[in-house]
Amino acid sequence: MPKIIFLPHEEICPEGAVIEAEPGTTIIDAALENGIEIEHACEKSCACTTCHVIVREGFDSLNEASEAEEDLLDKAWGVEPDSRLSCQAVVDEEDLVVEIPKYTINMVSEKR
Repeated sequence: MPKIIFLPHEEICPEGAVIEAEPGTTIIDAALENGIEIEHACEKSCACTTCHVIVREGFDSLNEASEAEEDLLDKAWGVEPDSRLSCQAVVDEEDLVVEIPKYTINMVSEKR
């Protein structure tokens, strides 16, 4: 089973994390199942950018981004060539190294 290595994030997972993910699972579903609370304001429907992640290793093993995802990524904070929306990025057989950006754009956040 492939592993997802989350790099340390000050608030979400300060120590970083290594989790296993079933192939065919999205990055965000694997994260949430393992207590890594990536924001997802649109409830994982590819309608916002709050679940934006940067895939540092294993990017090419993911499914191809849709045009809708690419359009949304254009609006994400800190987007890089290996950025994906974690609600759309489906894990395959390869291990991944994922960075959760320090900031996110969330117009409807209930957190203060």
